[in-house]
Amino acid sequence: MARSHFTLAALATSAVEGLDIAGATPIGSPGGDFDAALLTGRDGRHWIVRVPRSESAEAAQSADLVALRALSAGVRARLPFAVTTFAGQAPAGDTRAVVYEFVYGAKAELASLDHDLATSIGEAIAAIHALPTSFVADSGLPSRTGIEAARDAARLLDRAISTRVVPAVLQQRWERAIGDPTLWQFAPAVVNGALEAESFLASEGVVTGLLGWQSLHVGDPAADLHWLLRAPGDGIAETAFGAYARVRGSVDRQLTERARLLSELELAKWLLHGTSTRSTEIVDDAVELMSALVDTIAQNDTSSIRRPESTLDVDEVEELLTRTATAR
Repeated sequence: MARSHFTLAALATSAVEGLDIAGATPIGSPGGDFDAALLTGRDGRHWIVRVPRSESAEAAQSADLVALRALSAGVRARLPFAVTTFAGQAPAGDTRAVVYEFVYGAKAELASLDHDLATSIGEAIAAIHALPTSFVADSGLPSRTGIEAARDAARLLDRAISTRVVPAVLQQRWERAIGDPTLWQFAPAVVNGALEAESFLASEGVVTGLLGWQSLHVGDPAADLHWLLRAPGDGIAETAFGAYARVRGSVDRQLTERARLLSELELAKWLLHGTSTRSTEIVDDAVELMSALVDTIAQNDTSSIRRPESTLDVDEVEELLTRTATAR
């Protein structure tokens, strides 16, 4: 049973000493992962209180708190947007209520991104990737190399192929890309790891905040950019990638191609989610989406994400990348 915003407000006053609430409003969807409310203090400040509805939501909340603690004041000062701050927590049944400072701005929507906001998003992601990687390691958060990224993609594809519904065109296309060692020669960077349009808060075409840090790690920069390739607006992805490149420079020549691969592999993830949950509806949707991608590939007369001179299996990719890293 969902907790009312009045109950959430009472939990917040227990979580944050001296918090004097003048008003509370429920936020979020009824079927979401959290019971949540927007709180207004008598001093005019605003807060968010959230209580997870499931074990997975609780785990995500815990990971988010670890990341927020890792984002020190010095790290946050390097970002051109606000990051929420943990304010307190209190027991809520067999879980907990967590209170955060409210970050102002409206959630972005992929379908309505314009070029101004796409530019700001590209710059915001570049600022994250320019952060020093040391603070992530110091906080005990994960680090992923190019070798590990290639292996992850290969494992994902193997699992998807085992369902026997991945079209041959996509299987060959993805195997060629994963087997291209130059695709995985990137410098690991600080990445959020869970970005989508709704992660960004914005006002007047400028990013004001970013929500959801539970997957913070050092890894593949393309993991934060691939979702932009699904933006329906004309040239929106190109605008965001261009803004990103202006801030970061030419540090990753295969960034766009790797982002395209990761974007397409989201279909494989969706398929596997359907099989693991035994949802015929999700599996059918994944199959339909893959068929649509096959049609798009045929219309654009391209069968490869990149056209390398040769491809290798994942073990050969790992060996080559290891030799390259050692030579450096």
